[in-house]
Amino acid sequence: MVHSADRPAGGARPEVLGSPASSVTPAELDAMDRALELARRGPAHGPNPRVGCVLLSSAGAVLAEGWHDGAGTPHAEATAVAAARAQGIDLRGATAVVTLEPCNHTGRTPPCTELLLANGIARVVHGLDDPNPEAAGGATRLREAGVDVVGSVLADQAEVLLRVWAHAVRTGRPFVTLKLALTLDGRVAATDGSSRWITSAQARAHAHRLRAEVDAIAVGTGTALTDDPALTARTVAGDLAAHQPLRVVVGRRDLLPGARLAGAGGELLHLRTHQPEEVLVTLAERQVRHLLVEGGPTLAAAFLRAGAVDEVHAYLAPALLGAGPSAVGDLGVRTLADAVRLTTVSVEQVGPDVLVVAVPNREEI
Repeated sequence: MVHSADRPAGGARPEVLGSPASSVTPAELDAMDRALELARRGPAHGPNPRVGCVLLSSAGAVLAEGWHDGAGTPHAEATAVAAARAQGIDLRGATAVVTLEPCNHTGRTPPCTELLLANGIARVVHGLDDPNPEAAGGATRLREAGVDVVGSVLADQAEVLLRVWAHAVRTGRPFVTLKLALTLDGRVAATDGSSRWITSAQARAHAHRLRAEVDAIAVGTGTALTDDPALTARTVAGDLAAHQPLRVVVGRRDLLPGARLAGAGGELLHLRTHQPEEVLVTLAERQVRHLLVEGGPTLAAAFLRAGAVDEVHAYLAPALLGAGPSAVGDLGVRTLADAVRLTTVSVEQVGPDVLVVAVPNREEI
């Protein structure tokens, strides 16, 4: 995945969004940097956000820290508090620095607000305001209980870290990444149908790391029947990764018995529809936050026409075919002025290939 830098060039401290810089101490800003680092240790996949927490003394010394390790595990605040308790540290009067506003609801775990109050936390500095209406309101609850709360500290960095999760929570649908592997002239296969391998082993390994970060992978029935993909996430050694995304096939045709999709890997879900909107509704009900659309051209075009693509990962191989199926099917574009325009986010060389990450300009799709 692509991450922006935590600080601008030259090492300057980024703007503290949503609150005067003077209201946050240097120790708290350093603690927020550390909390963001801790948050990245949590899994990128799953229904829950990645969150980090650092507990400080009234003098600004680090008392304990923690992060959230995925759904069903203690939240970052609870992990940090448990670490402090294990050391016999009294947290009365301490400050909690958290990348996301502490939750105020009971889910698989109790509310973090009540945990902080029960342990005498006197001040809370948090990054992103919680966009989840079920969990929001933590800052208000803490303030009403007399806790000093400062919000939106390094919120831009927290937003980058949580962009996939936050998008899914705000929109009610998964964040969609469209992955393409194509030649320089835009082909995904030769005229005889051969497509293995257009890109290099390095590019394929890079793509498998992305698979290991998403909740679901989707292909159309045409790709499933023609290419017989496994849709697994694998390590460099070729073994199955610890996390296997849900495998989704979109289309009305039956799948062949004995297909690789029936083998080891994530659960297989066949959605007999051609409508991306129906796919996204079903996946949202399963708490899928990040969907990777891998093809083929017809499915890619359907998601683009529906305005349902949030990011494109295009692996470009330095090869030319001159003919063969294109990476994206018919978008209904008949003149250059109607082209789907994207904004390039990053360009990275991966072995002999180039990975271009771009986001669609929403006003044009």
